[in-house]
Amino acid sequence: MSQCFGRHVAAGLTALIVTAISVTAQQNPQEHPGQYSQADIEAGSRLYSGQCQLCHGPTGDQITGIDLRRGQFRRSTSDEDLPKVITTGVPGTAMPPFSLQPSEVSSVIAFIRAGFDPAGTAVKVGNAARGQQVFEGKGAGTTCYRVNGIGPRVAPDLSDVGAARTPSILQRALLEPSAVMQPINRPVRIVMKDGRTLAGRRVNEDTFTVQLIDQQEKRHSLEKKDIKTLDVQTTSPMPSFAGKLTTEEIADGIAYLITLKG
Repeated sequence: MSQCFGRHVAAGLTALIVTAISVTAQQNPQEHPGQYSQADIEAGSRLYSGQCQLCHGPTGDQITGIDLRRGQFRRSTSDEDLPKVITTGVPGTAMPPFSLQPSEVSSVIAFIRAGFDPAGTAVKVGNAARGQQVFEGKGAGTTCYRVNGIGPRVAPDLSDVGAARTPSILQRALLEPSAVMQPINRPVRIVMKDGRTLAGRRVNEDTFTVQLIDQQEKRHSLEKKDIKTLDVQTTSPMPSFAGKLTTEEIADGIAYLITLKG
């Protein structure tokens, strides 16, 4: 009787544990490969408060030239280099070495990448130099985007994308471009009252006119009174790199894109 009761209790506890783990996983999903888990971010928040906050401040900008929350560092920027800085320190500066386990170091980096938001999303940031090679080579970025005057004029201009978007948004833009497409980059299709059809990217719009650059990179300034229909598309013409680039290549690409500050 007691053994049977014990087995039922054990089975019940096991079911509760499995349910709790399942609920936690559903609440804190890892949306894409290359993302840190919510548990990592929360653990990093606690470690940062206890180990780092005294020097770097509660928002990571207490040291001149460094803003951890915004991803501004003096030396290392990638998730490969940051662990070395944390565990070995920086000789000749006030940055001491910290005796942390690899998982703890990873958690601190996750919290930093989440923008100091325990409920935020954190993605891994790779090497910017490798990322530029991926962008210009395998990713064929210069045929789909425009950066510092290079690339099609009809394509979205990424010259200041690192100042405008967080690493997590950049990751999603690479994997799900339609989901985070900015209004200014949405392709438009315009049918004029005289029967002409124009398609391209809307450059500007005011009360009376729409400025458009078409697929031949020709600019048009159109009077709204002459327009029959103006359809703004919700599907990005940009390709998804999901399955085309590895997780490491995506991380490197993000590292390159966040260096583009305009």
